[in-house]
Amino acid sequence: MAEVRGVVARAKGEPVEVTTIIVPDPGPGEAVVKVQACGVCHTDLHYREGGINDEFPFLLGHEAAGVVESVGEGVTGLEPGDFVVLNWRAVCGECRACKRGRPWYCFKTHNATQKMTLADGTPLSPALGIGAFAEKTLVHAGQCTKVDPSARAAAVGLLGCGVMAGIGAAINTGNVGRGDSVAVIGCGGVGSGAVAGARLAGAAKIIAVDMDPRKLEWARGFGATDAVNAREVDDVVTAIQDLTDGFGADVVIDAVGRPETWKQAFYARDLAGTVVLVGVPTPEMQLEMPLIDFFSRGGSLKSSWYGDCLPTRDFPLLVDLYQQGRLDLDAFVTEEIALDGVESAFHKMHTGDVLRSVVMF
Repeated sequence: MAEVRGVVARAKGEPVEVTTIIVPDPGPGEAVVKVQACGVCHTDLHYREGGINDEFPFLLGHEAAGVVESVGEGVTGLEPGDFVVLNWRAVCGECRACKRGRPWYCFKTHNATQKMTLADGTPLSPALGIGAFAEKTLVHAGQCTKVDPSARAAAVGLLGCGVMAGIGAAINTGNVGRGDSVAVIGCGGVGSGAVAGARLAGAAKIIAVDMDPRKLEWARGFGATDAVNAREVDDVVTAIQDLTDGFGADVVIDAVGRPETWKQAFYARDLAGTVVLVGVPTPEMQLEMPLIDFFSRGGSLKSSWYGDCLPTRDFPLLVDLYQQGRLDLDAFVTEEIALDGVESAFHKMHTGDVLRSVVMF
């Protein structure tokens, strides 16, 4: 058992606080990881605002990299000293998706069985089953993916959520291919990841769409060939069509997750094109459209879960590409902050001043 500092959200909408948390020794199938870096993701803010569930108090943080400190009984392939990126979808290997050879859709993902607690014994709900705004965290061993230990923790830890979601939305879900045209609506961390993924896949034209000129400039840095400021055009759909010979893009990725942006994605794709929804809607959002348009346009309408990634396959590959200079993960790290800077980072996220603030330990 260890006493460490961690960032906790005690109640809906209240500022987070740094406090003492208790991390138990790992049980069967579990691991304790000494966290080196953890990105501040919008999902953490969703937890604080009660947008995920009401199981307060939450131990926030989930985009993390660190070193395994100890492992529990029955853990194989993972040892103390291993440098790992944490993931929130540890596949089970036994559900119907895994047995059909589609483990990236695993319907029975694992988290640690034991609970981390406050000093008074109050159980904590770790964000996405990780809880890495803490000096150490307890996870299921399957949530640890070994990667090149010489990689920069602040950069590769971002593969734990947003950047992987974006890259995977393009490569895994959207199946972007060489010579394709791609449009990405919303160019924050996830959208910029989608731009980077489309570039890795060999897309010939990558159109970034956002209302913030700073985000459009960031997207150009990740490989966007064109930028559309949604505030400055009469119609986003027409703007995308104008950049694709009037046809629309082969793949359009909605990294915002609102009915308005999804409709733009739907109508901005070419006939038989693909729409990928990777932005997360809220439960009350509704969509109403003519059913005939779904039939007459053909193609694929997909939702991307975590970029449909398989951590054991995708994390080491992307880290290798990063180490080779072919994927600029460093560019996602806007600032490095201390543990007590998380609340301030939430404010910067709201104002669009950062792609990612990263807590360093």
